[in-house]
Parts: sequence; C-alpha cells; structure tokens
Amino acid sequence: MNTILKIFLSMSCSGGLLILALLLGKGFLKNKISRQWQYYIWLVVILRLLLPFGPEASLLGKTYRAVDQAITQASPLQRQPYTSDDLISAVEMGQENENVNPSAEDLNAVRPLRDIGVLLTEHVWLIWLVAALVLLIRKVTIYQGFVRYLNAGLTPVSDMEILDRLSVVAEWAGIKKPVELCVSPLISSPLLTGFFHPCIVLPGTDISEKDFQNIVLHELTHYKRRDMFYKWLVQVTVCLHWFNPLVYCMSREIARACEFSCDEAVLAKIGCGSAQDYGKTLLDAMAAVGKYRGNPGIVPLGENKQLLKERLGAIMNFRRTSKTVRFLTGVLTLCVIAVAAVAGVYPAAAASDQPAGKPPVSGIQNFTNVGDDSCIRDYASQAEQYYEAGSLPLFQIAFSRLDEEAQGKWLDQIYTDNCMMFWGAGIGILDEDCALIRRYAEKTYADGNIAYFSVLSMHMSEKVLEEWLNKALEDGNWAFQSVLFNALDWDDAFDELEEKREKEWEEAQAAEYGAAGVTLDGKEYYYQGQLVGIFLDIRPNKSFYTLNRNPAGTVNIKIIRDAENRITGVAYMTDAEVTELLEDMEDM
Repeated sequence: MNTILKIFLSMSCSGGLLILALLLGKGFLKNKISRQWQYYIWLVVILRLLLPFGPEASLLGKTYRAVDQAITQASPLQRQPYTSDDLISAVEMGQENENVNPSAEDLNAVRPLRDIGVLLTEHVWLIWLVAALVLLIRKVTIYQGFVRYLNAGLTPVSDMEILDRLSVVAEWAGIKKPVELCVSPLISSPLLTGFFHPCIVLPGTDISEKDFQNIVLHELTHYKRRDMFYKWLVQVTVCLHWFNPLVYCMSREIARACEFSCDEAVLAKIGCGSAQDYGKTLLDAMAAVGKYRGNPGIVPLGENKQLLKERLGAIMNFRRTSKTVRFLTGVLTLCVIAVAAVAGVYPAAAASDQPAGKPPVSGIQNFTNVGDDSCIRDYASQAEQYYEAGSLPLFQIAFSRLDEEAQGKWLDQIYTDNCMMFWGAGIGILDEDCALIRRYAEKTYADGNIAYFSVLSMHMSEKVLEEWLNKALEDGNWAFQSVLFNALDWDDAFDELEEKREKEWEEAQAAEYGAAGVTLDGKEYYYQGQLVGIFLDIRPNKSFYTLNRNPAGTVNIKIIRDAENRITGVAYMTDAEVTELLEDMEDM
C-alpha cells in the first residue's frame, strides 16, 4: 500500500472519530444549542476528511509510529525458513547457502505469486480511486437526469403581481441577484435549483400570500447560505470515503440539519410570532413527496413525514439563543477544531523512516504476513492492549482475527463497560445474522438496551428483523418497535400504528377521567358542570404529566393518583399552587 493511500485512510479514520463524537453528542445538544451551529460544525469534519494536513505530533501519527516500532521489536531474531523474496533474490544474485538453495522449479512456482502480490500491493489505490469516480459520475448523472426531467415541464411565471411579491421577499432576504420563478406539474413540493442563478420552482401558484412569502423566504435562505454547494461538497466527500460507513451517517445528518437550520434562520427573520403560520406552510408543502427528493442538486421545502414532525416540534419550540449559549457554542467549536487537529493524519515522513530496501511495515501487514505458526501474534493480547489504549481501528483489526468464542468474550466485556464505540466496531465486522448477532440481540432485548440493539439491527436480515418486530408487537414494547420499524424502513406503517395507539390512549384517558367525574369536550375539561381553567394530572415519579389551560375556565383542579398510577380522586387547586405552577411555566 503506498503512502498516499495510507494518509487517506488515516484521514478517514480521524474523520470517523469526529463523526462518532458528534453523533453521540447529538442527543445532548439537539434542543440546547443553535440548529445552525449543528449544521455548520460538520464543515470541520469534512475538512478533516479532505485535507491531508495536521500537526507533526498527532494521535494517529503517534499510533502509527508505536505500531511500527512494536512490529519491529516483535520480529523474530532467528532467521525463519526462506520466503519467496529470498528465493528469487538468491537465484538472481547467484547466492547459495544452507538456508537458501532453491531449484528452478521452486523459482518458477513462487515468482508469479510474488509478482501478483507486489502488483496488488502497489496498485490497491486504483481500486479506491475507480470506485470513487464511479460513485461521483453516478451522482452527477442522476442530477443531470433530474435537470432534464424538471425542464420538461418547467413554465416561467409571467403574472406581474406574483413577480412583484417575489421581488419584495428577495429584497427582504438580502438577495441582489435576479430570482426566477417557475411552475412545474412534475413536482409535488417547492424546491430551489441553480447554483449561480437561483430558480424557485412551485407545483402551482394557487397559494396564499402568507404561504408564498414563507416558501420563497425558505428557498432564498438556502440560496443565500450556499446550501447546494455544501450538499455537493458532502457528496464528493462521501464518494472519496465510500468505504467508510460513518460518512453515510454524516451525509444523512447534514441533510437533516440543513432543513432545521434553515427553519431557524427563517424564524429569526420573521419572528417567533409567525411560527404557527410557518409550520402550516410546511404541512401544506408535504401534501405529497416528489420523485427526486434528496437529490444533491436541489433543496426542497418538504422531505419525509418523520422529519416534518421533528421540524414542526423545533419550530414551535424556537427561541433566540442567549449570550451564554453563544459563548458556550464558541467554546464547543474550538474544542471540535482542537480534536480534529489532535487526531491528525498519518505522517508522510514515516515512510522514509523504514530500513532501506524494505517496504513500510504496517499493523495490518504484520497481522497477515506470518510465515510460521510459531510467529503468530497473540491477537487476544493485542486486542486487550489496544482496548486499554482506546485505539479503535487497531482493536478492530485484532478483534477480526479472533475466533468466535474470543469475540464473544470481548463483546461481553465491552457491553459490561458500556463502550458504544468499541461495540459498534466489533459488531461491524460480524456476518449478518451470525450466532453472535442473534445471541446479543436476545441479551440486549431482555435488558431493554435500545442503543446496543439498534447497532445489532443494522446487521440483521429483513426476515430476522420482521421476527423481532413481531415479538416487540406481542410484548407491547414500544421503544423496540420504533427501532425495528426504522430498520425495516417501514415509516408509513409506524406512523399508522402510532396514530392508532394515540387514539386508543386518548379514549382510555377520557374514560378514566370520566370515572373520576371529569368530562372532555374537544380540548375543554369540565368538572361538576363547571369549565376547568387549569387541569393538572401528574403521574407517579413525575415521569409524565398532562396540563391544560383555558382562560375562560372558572375552577382549577388536579388529579390525585396513587403509587400504581390509579386515580384516587380530584382536588381543587389552591391559589398558592396555581401561582407556583405559573411561575414554573415561565421559568421553562
């Protein structure tokens, strides 16, 4: 393997570590930090994946040097039986000794093997490059096909009233270039196309003035932020790192973050008071989903139903970031940049440190190129060493050389230590539906460990996933049902099931309240014939609560429950309790 490919693999490795770190931190940051920061911070990861630069003293640089040194020190001092290189060299140089005395038949047998091995080793980078080019050409071809498809039904809008409204919104958004407005019956959701000449394409012009303003402002915000260039930069990165599964996770996360951050930018422009109208615009845009959703050359207003639900929730909860949050965001950005720099890349100078006449020695070569059983490394010991050092790539290499029993013991330890990164690395090299996958699926399901089960679900066949889904449905295990529906890509079926359960829950809740003397009429609560102003129902351990406010109500009540979540009565709330509740709501 040449030095350039080594450097590139190290870039993929260090970038992968950053991707894992951001994905693991997503759950903690999603509702606490600016969505625009969550979108643009991925640029640091992309730069780490594309730029082969880093400090001389970096984590990967030290790791490679340590591995090379360990391999050199572990090499046997006593000469081993001759290899193919020794055999050919001896004949070519006319050397004969007690260790190397080959015959012509030996030479003819080993020379083709040696030549093939050298050829593959020296040109392995071609496999990577050809695959990257094929993927990039395919994406460009898909985009060109979309452009032809779109142009087939494209009609420019000539209504001066509509064009005047477009000009007003463009000026408000700070867009100085002319913006085209077209209509196409071949799409079902508004979208923006054009890298340098923006063109907004609508399914039709029969929309309200408010929806028109929100749609145009959303699409022009994408154009102003150069989101199309960002998307194509991500696609190029994915093509170059096609062998790294983490870059595909990054691509999906950036696509999601793009819409969330654009929504946030639009709301910052139009104000929080217009959040409800903006949410209604999104709902209207999701009446159907177009054929070319997710194309890297376009920026559609609507994506899928699940993403729409999350976007609506974020829109309704939008708040302007405080100075404290902005300061912490800056600190967090510096931390991510520092981690990217510390991770570094494989130092090109390392190749020149090898002994003259010998190819660079890598950890992977050392694991595979052994000529005698007595020289086989203790992979279990190596796995322990790399696990303790936190070296994920080297641990994965050693783990892959272990037998099934040893791999099972390691997975037991990783599971006990609750180390998700190493869990994903170990599970990632197992065969689909193998015995270990089935064994740990049983264990994680029994333990209720959704995160670890989710990793296992990515290595299950559709048949096994359906078996687990049937079990989760029988058990009424809602959390695991969500994971399995997502793994099977059955989002519509999950939405239908969720709506059905919500309806059943609401009906059961209304019956339970009715037994306690509380009746429901739409969203209004009544108690003993009086309209309720504040209705409060807190479940045991405060795990869930229902709170409803109606300014027209005349009484304030709360539901009394026992430790087993059964309603034992209804009580009127005192003025002090109402005041405390309202103060808590203001602090939220």
